[in-house]
Amino acid sequence: MSTREGSLEAPTRHPLDWKNPDFYNEDKLNHELERIFDICHGCRRCVSLCTAFPTLFDLVDESSTMEVDGVAKADYWKVVDECYLCDLCYMTKCPYVPPHPWNLDFPHTMLRAKAIKFRKGGTGFRDKLLSSTDAMGKLASIPVVVQVVNASLKSKPIRKLVDGVLKIHPDRKLPEYDSAKFRATARPRSDFAVKADEKTPGKVAIYATCYVNYNEPGIGHDLLKLLAHNEIPAVLVEKEACCGMPKLELGDLDAVARLKETNIPHLAKLAREGYAILTAVPSCTLMYKQELPLMFPHDADVQAVKEAMWDPFEYLMARNVDGLLKTDFKASLGKVAYHVPCHQRVQNIGNKTRDALQLAGAEVTLVERCSGHDGTWGVKTEYFDKSMKIGKPVFRQMAAPQPDYVSSDCAIAARHILQGMGDSTAQKQHPITLLRIAYGLE
Repeated sequence: MSTREGSLEAPTRHPLDWKNPDFYNEDKLNHELERIFDICHGCRRCVSLCTAFPTLFDLVDESSTMEVDGVAKADYWKVVDECYLCDLCYMTKCPYVPPHPWNLDFPHTMLRAKAIKFRKGGTGFRDKLLSSTDAMGKLASIPVVVQVVNASLKSKPIRKLVDGVLKIHPDRKLPEYDSAKFRATARPRSDFAVKADEKTPGKVAIYATCYVNYNEPGIGHDLLKLLAHNEIPAVLVEKEACCGMPKLELGDLDAVARLKETNIPHLAKLAREGYAILTAVPSCTLMYKQELPLMFPHDADVQAVKEAMWDPFEYLMARNVDGLLKTDFKASLGKVAYHVPCHQRVQNIGNKTRDALQLAGAEVTLVERCSGHDGTWGVKTEYFDKSMKIGKPVFRQMAAPQPDYVSSDCAIAARHILQGMGDSTAQKQHPITLLRIAYGLE
């Protein structure tokens, strides 16, 4: 039977077999890496997505055979370290993903390699620290401590010292911390009548996320204002920890499982009570929509949460289809340069944020390309220059319309883009905040 060249079917994902002892067998991993790298070498369609693929192709082209069999197995890790699991190759480029018989899943094979590296003790202190977002947030947002931390983030001598010790690039603009944490200061309104319809549940639960809770609580408060303006009853998730995405990207799958045990019982209870669960960070939404369900395919609670999890603009635009979203916008947003984050693109929900901003009257320039930051990857000294190089086309496209606002559902991507744009007069605002401004809400 001949194998067809590509696949026209929608990509499907197989569960992650991470509890199988063979998952951590390095010889079997290398065999799979060689198989996948050979397919990628013969295709090269993903060369423009990130630095993992150019690294692979350079290794092949510079080898003695100019084929994958000429690349030393030890050099495979150079490719693994360049992959930041954005999933774009799988969801938007690769013609050989399941259900194609070649069954190529580049990101999850890279994840398997990272998991092996972590189990072998190959992950350094810096990477473990950066992925401990809850612990860092709780410490850095303590009153008095927060002033010291935020001042340190702006101090060049201290940043150079940090670079020397932890290898966090001194030129990377980092988010500040806020002692007025979102969960401590949020006042959600649950007193509105529940108006459910065909597309949307009539009540919402907010999963704050580490970033909104500790770094930019204003995003969460603005989301609550949007919900209250539209008379949608809202509550906070009773208890939450980090979603686990930073630990997943590190390959620490046991830590992901522990965080799941903290979060899922509370989220599953809300899901079964008919709440739509919203998060304002695409990576966290994706964690519950895709990664945890693939890690725990037979866990009914995980699957219930998957079905209840929404991107905020996915929910609001579905609400609009139901005829239940108010369109009484009062303020002009002008020109908005809007970047679609990778972890939102791969959710396959369409450009709902753009649609909402256009509904509010904004002139939107849409950019669908990886910004190059990816969580903590672009913070690290060895990857900072690469992250800025990957982002150059995005910086150029975002700057072209001379926008009033630079925006992305991923707040750290927006900060990275504004840094890459250089001397821009545009304001950085989250799309949720832009919609609050358009409504004229204070």
